[in-house]
Amino acid sequence: MARHANLPDESSIDRNHPDALYVQLRNLLKGMIERRELAVNDKLPSERELVAVYGVSRITVRQAVKELENLGYLQTRPGKGIYVTAPTPIYELEVVRSFTQTAYANNRKPGMRLLSGKIIQADAEVARPLSLPTGADVVFLERLRLLDDVPVVIQRDWFSASLAPGILDIDWTVENRSLYAEFENRYGIIPSRGQSTVSARLASDIEASFLQLEIPAAVLTLDQIAYDNRNRTVNVSAAAYHPTRYPLSLTQSHRRL
Repeated sequence: MARHANLPDESSIDRNHPDALYVQLRNLLKGMIERRELAVNDKLPSERELVAVYGVSRITVRQAVKELENLGYLQTRPGKGIYVTAPTPIYELEVVRSFTQTAYANNRKPGMRLLSGKIIQADAEVARPLSLPTGADVVFLERLRLLDDVPVVIQRDWFSASLAPGILDIDWTVENRSLYAEFENRYGIIPSRGQSTVSARLASDIEASFLQLEIPAAVLTLDQIAYDNRNRTVNVSAAAYHPTRYPLSLTQSHRRL
């Protein structure tokens, strides 16, 4: 079998190295992609060729390739093979910066599908961070957010119904409708600071369906509470992000961009 011209030989894998073989192979292929030795849209050498060249098992190759897919360096094209793709951008989020603003800052087209919009009676878990009594009227918005027409996050927001009366009368089917823009432009409410928690968990069946993930699949989660400049709670949000389409870099800031 002819060897792919760009592939280093098996001496690049050190069996005495403390790193696992799949980690070494992953880093080797990642370096080749970053140096453009394997360029965007190049087809990755076959699993059989990688096994032969590096003297590792198929399991090792599959694990290395899977991690590079998760990192956004490779993409499987059904029926065609595995191809090098442009590394996924890292989105720097600010607690008081909207999804729409972040998308435009990265030269991407924001989009939205309204999944649910209604007034509910807050249970204790929602009422407490909003500084409301249990049972108070709260607006609940659930939206599927898109970048360049590709679903990347399911976003859920809760806020006091008295904070923004009539907000559900707005047409929330508009593709780039921004909640924070509506707060500011219609109600004079400007979120100025906040706190957040980033974590990960398994996606629910519904989340996996909306985000085009195969079960079981993990999602990144971002839970936030935003406050205005008088320290009043503006909203509580919980977002579930696609793990590779929207990797998060989080910035806490008091600035309004």
